Amino acid sequence: MSEWPKPVVVLSRCLELEPVRYNGQVIPYDFVRELEPWVTFVPVCPELEIGLGVPRAPIRIVEVDGQARLWQPETDRDVTAEMREFADGYLAGLSEVDGFILKNRSPSCGISDVKLYQGRDPSAMTKRGPGFFGGRVLDLYQGLAIEDEGRLRNFRIREHFLTKLFCLARFRILKASATMRDLIGFHSDHKFLLMAYHQQQLRVLGRIVANSDRAPLQRVVEEYERNLRAALASAPRSTSVINVLQHVSGYFSKQLSRSEKAFFQSWLEKYRNGRIPVSALTSILRAWVVRFAQEYLLTQTFFDPYPEVLSSVSDSGKGREV
Repeated sequence: MSEWPKPVVVLSRCLELEPVRYNGQVIPYDFVRELEPWVTFVPVCPELEIGLGVPRAPIRIVEVDGQARLWQPETDRDVTAEMREFADGYLAGLSEVDGFILKNRSPSCGISDVKLYQGRDPSAMTKRGPGFFGGRVLDLYQGLAIEDEGRLRNFRIREHFLTKLFCLARFRILKASATMRDLIGFHSDHKFLLMAYHQQQLRVLGRIVANSDRAPLQRVVEEYERNLRAALASAPRSTSVINVLQHVSGYFSKQLSRSEKAFFQSWLEKYRNGRIPVSALTSILRAWVVRFAQEYLLTQTFFDPYPEVLSSVSDSGKGREV
């Protein structure tokens, strides 16, 4: 793309930015440095915002009388009310946001893997769930690109996050001055991307754009956005992506040599086995699009869903379930 939208991303301040973690450290995170030129970060540290200071005694989530509480064992201080008040006020005040990158396992920012202690005893049993701030993010911003830094170390999860983030940012910008023609163009440009993600939702979005009921534009845009978020809710299955890749390669079936076709099929197998990111294959297809002047395919975001410089095969090997 000639111009990229600049997504707005709420970021835990302890990730690469500032030494605000409970132990006074900053967490080095290459992905934040790589992403910084392409997004607008909105830094936040909920624990600092409610006055806990740096360094500070750790807090934990404990269950008391069947209710989750945010407790600081060293001081016996309960900060549940303060955190809930901050989370609701802060999130309500966000005017524009496309995604969140939050600290994993944090009792405030965590979104899924936070220890929830079944009582105040140090040896109490634990289960897992979201933190207080991260949980409110999930409640209030369903459908946005929301991840923790631990999961984003997996390249398949990272691809999904970036694809969703930049797609939602494009739509947010479109909404500001949308016309029906703009919406039709957006849908057309995202056809193969949506086909890879959710074919049923692609058909639903197509009917919304057709607008056979002649609904007002604002209502059409709102309905489209709701279903776009639903389409992007989960990372696409590799089999769905492979189907789209093979479908697109069919546009060049009469022009490619036998060895070129065999090469592409071998790289499909590498993707199927999790050895390369999908961007490696879309780069090949994009080269063929230019080479054979397939005008319809030139604008498809499937080939270029986010800045190529952000593509990376680095992988923690964890969190493959997306």
